Amino acid sequence: MRLRNIPGSREAIAASEFVISEEIMRDQKGHWDTVFMHAQPLYLEIGMGKGRFIMEMAAKYPDRNFIGIEKYSSVLIRALEKRQQQEDLTNLLFLRMEAEDLTDVFAPGEVAGIYLNFSDPWPKDRHAKRRLPGREFLARYDEILTPDGRVEFKTDNRELFDFALEEARISGWQLEGCTYDLHADEEMVRGNIMTEYEERFSSKGNPICKMIISRSKGV
Repeated sequence: MRLRNIPGSREAIAASEFVISEEIMRDQKGHWDTVFMHAQPLYLEIGMGKGRFIMEMAAKYPDRNFIGIEKYSSVLIRALEKRQQQEDLTNLLFLRMEAEDLTDVFAPGEVAGIYLNFSDPWPKDRHAKRRLPGREFLARYDEILTPDGRVEFKTDNRELFDFALEEARISGWQLEGCTYDLHADEEMVRGNIMTEYEERFSSKGNPICKMIISRSKGV
């Protein structure tokens, strides 16, 4: 994926009070509750894009803390622009980091839930290890989640969704919910918050797939 560089984006991100710097984030491992106003369950969105989903989640659930993770400065800066217009969201912060480093930044059992929304499908077989719902990343999620933690994944890419379901099965995760057409599923669409991609794809008639998985029991 080729992204246009936005001049000054790295500097603006580094100067923002809503972004935890790379120098500080690793020192927060096991102590993320101290950077928020209240010690509350922590939820992550990995690959948050322009931030619509996580900002609406933070507004809807003030009794939870949220961290949006994005590795591209040119994307994070757009989310930051929106965040600066909602300074009352004291339960939301951003990190610019690679998802591969999750276990270096978050301690075992520190995260209550993880959201993956419209992740890059990395369609070539040789790039399968980069797919966020793949087994390598599931192992990382398993390490940082609480015992009852869950991962929620949405996509319009059926091939990636089938891959995610199989990876979860192979990795021993429990399937708590699954739909191949979220907006037509009365139960699973209840309380759904759309991302920018979701709104765009669903308006074109593309069905949205969603799965909810929990950690394996007794392993």
